[in-house]
Amino acid sequence: MAERASKVGSTERLGGRLSMGALFQTYPVGKVKAILRAEGKESVRERALPNHVVIYYVLMLAIFMNDSYREVMRRLLEGFRHARRNRDGVKLLGKSGISQARARLGHEPFKRLYEEFVAPVATRKTKGAWYKRWLLVSLDGSTLDVADTPENLKEFGKWETDRGPSAFPKIRLVTLIENGTRVLFGAAFGAHAGENNVSEMDLAWQVITSLKQGMLCLADRYYLGYELWKASSATGADLLWRVKNRHVLEPQQQLPDGSYLSKLYPSPYYRQIDRDGIIVRIIEFKFKWQRDTEIYRLITTILDHVEAPAEELAALYHERWEIETALAEVKTEMRGANIVLRSKTPELVRQEFYAFLLAYFSVRGIMHEAALRADEEPDRLSFRHAIKVIRRKIPAFGIFPPTALA
Repeated sequence: MAERASKVGSTERLGGRLSMGALFQTYPVGKVKAILRAEGKESVRERALPNHVVIYYVLMLAIFMNDSYREVMRRLLEGFRHARRNRDGVKLLGKSGISQARARLGHEPFKRLYEEFVAPVATRKTKGAWYKRWLLVSLDGSTLDVADTPENLKEFGKWETDRGPSAFPKIRLVTLIENGTRVLFGAAFGAHAGENNVSEMDLAWQVITSLKQGMLCLADRYYLGYELWKASSATGADLLWRVKNRHVLEPQQQLPDGSYLSKLYPSPYYRQIDRDGIIVRIIEFKFKWQRDTEIYRLITTILDHVEAPAEELAALYHERWEIETALAEVKTEMRGANIVLRSKTPELVRQEFYAFLLAYFSVRGIMHEAALRADEEPDRLSFRHAIKVIRRKIPAFGIFPPTALA
């Protein structure tokens, strides 16, 4: 992967691509309406803000986090006026009317949109997305602050520390990332604290169902456990995870590249009687960070040292940090530093969460297409530049092309 981001051409060049309707291009109106019908949420009578328009409006809220509800609505209407179509009779509503429209829709259509649309996008031509025959993905978790309301506090809780509770209620999320494109897919989330608290490991169990054969999944040592490893490898994906220091993985066969074969057991007793062990390969290396040197142990399902030498896998593991960059883009570049999710109720927090991921996927998808045209690695494109272009171009060109509302 590249060390620095690039704009890959002028603003106008990327802007021309983005201005064609980034959100509509990713989520066509026909598909959105079909999902609303399937969810029983299709508008059955004339409204000032029909449900399919609410979908795009909430996605715009994720892109324009620093703007008020009404200002984002004005941007939406400017797009309609530019397209010279407003056949749905969309009107400028106040904050109360907008909140009612969002509450009427709920979060399920957004979740379904995410599940049906958001997936890895890399092709064989995508630079930096592959290691030999494997598509590189990573597993990790993070948190997001939500609005400090009584409803959100009761549902999501505040994180208790030695210094007291956190300033805002928090949600916990776990996701997979396609390393080469930074697309976040298979995400799951829940309450960070309180009586509804969901652990990061519980969320990981939901997320690994999105792993597929042909993927190579990287993950930190937190996730390594016998049952999760077994379930993850059963998806057909290969795994390359870090090992906790306390894990006993005795060498059983030394390999020419310095790695060795071992067995992962469900418990010390099972190790003692050599029962239900899973054959794995262990790679040990030293990693120097500033003045400190740390010993890393990696565990992998790839047993063939010729196909995947230890030195290459050790170097590859650090691509796991791509997920930290992607989560930072969502939390800082899209949301904005020190800005919390604006929704006041748990149901709208869930809606806003999926809207964030949907909007991020739309931006990343277009950046991937731009990278293919420029024959560059997608992570060399500046996300900050792309999101700025979208914010500038959406009001000027409209979300929808002129025929979208026909």
